[in-house]
Amino acid sequence: MNGKINNTLLGTIKPTSAPFEVNDTDLKGFGLRVQPSGVMSYYVRYRLRGKQTRMVIGRTTEFTPAQARDAAKSMLAGINLGTNPLDDRQPVKVAKTLGKFITDDFAPWVTTHRKAAVTNLARIRKNFDLQLDRPLSELNALTIEKWRQQRLNHPVRPAKSTTVNRDLAALKAALSKAVEWGFLEQHPLSKVKPTKVDTDGIVRYLSDAERQALFAALDQREITKRAERANANGWRRARDYPELPSLDGQAFYDHLQPAVIVSLNTGLRQGELLSLSWTDVNLPAQQLSIKGINAKSGKTRHIPLNTDALTALKQWRQQSPENNVLVFPGATGKKIVDVKTAWAKLLKQAGIESFRWHDMRHDFASRLVMAGVDLNTVRELLGHADLKMTLRYAHLAPEHKATAVEKLVRASS
Repeated sequence: MNGKINNTLLGTIKPTSAPFEVNDTDLKGFGLRVQPSGVMSYYVRYRLRGKQTRMVIGRTTEFTPAQARDAAKSMLAGINLGTNPLDDRQPVKVAKTLGKFITDDFAPWVTTHRKAAVTNLARIRKNFDLQLDRPLSELNALTIEKWRQQRLNHPVRPAKSTTVNRDLAALKAALSKAVEWGFLEQHPLSKVKPTKVDTDGIVRYLSDAERQALFAALDQREITKRAERANANGWRRARDYPELPSLDGQAFYDHLQPAVIVSLNTGLRQGELLSLSWTDVNLPAQQLSIKGINAKSGKTRHIPLNTDALTALKQWRQQSPENNVLVFPGATGKKIVDVKTAWAKLLKQAGIESFRWHDMRHDFASRLVMAGVDLNTVRELLGHADLKMTLRYAHLAPEHKATAVEKLVRASS
């Protein structure tokens, strides 16, 4: 059997009942022996002083095709000079495992050059933990397809297609660097495509009733928290204990209500909102800016503040310590990681189901489109790199589709 010995070939070879060999079509004397057990070994066949000899380089679990080919070239070059490699076998560098490559090579690079480095490294280590001890050369499309099937068809915790696609994208990005840096001859997962996802599915946004319920819950939360603070201070006062800071004269108990108001009226991603600093907010100009370093697209964008967002930010600024750098900091002044607990309690109080914090971004875009704002303006406000992502809201436009089909009536009359 003849063929170019590379990762693609290794992924397609199937053992038979008898051993067989593959002669490389690019390098004469370089070959691969396949055992019925599935074990595959690289070798070099050569003739020296009239005697034909074979020397095993190593198994495919030890070397990548590129490494084995380089070793074969070195051996054959020595043979041409009359040197027998069996007399002085030179060790060849063992292929790195996926885990070793991620830790030693990819992690330092991605941490420096990519904002989502921590998330993507965690994705790889968590979801491909069974592959971390395998050499890079052993990763192939079939292995990953089986992994995907197990994830999507898990009897207890089936994963969403979008989640699996993100996990797969993280691994493929790492392997692209392995190819670029010479650890792999070619990308072993280049033909593994993302699972098809309906990106134009239902967009979750608040109904008028849900919007009223959300703000009613926010108002009730303020009343409850203020009453709790007043009762606590009354108890402390009676016992001559130091009182907690009074909420009198403050518009908000904490960051939750102004953060919700700003999110609903600007469409900021949660990460953008929690990274927002007061230097990014221009209250006199009624505008805030999302710096490229905090934006998913990496590009700075400017968002005008409507009356609701502007009022909330002005009131929040008045009660925020002057030395606060972040608009919505945690208790120690550092960045808040998330608001899952408070958000979940608020939604439960409001009786709203299946509405994530990120859905406030969808709500912002949906209301703009339903109000007749053109999609390109919505795209700019959301910070989408192109119109493709924004088109998911197109079906909400009140007139453009109705006008289009109405033209058929006019054409036939």
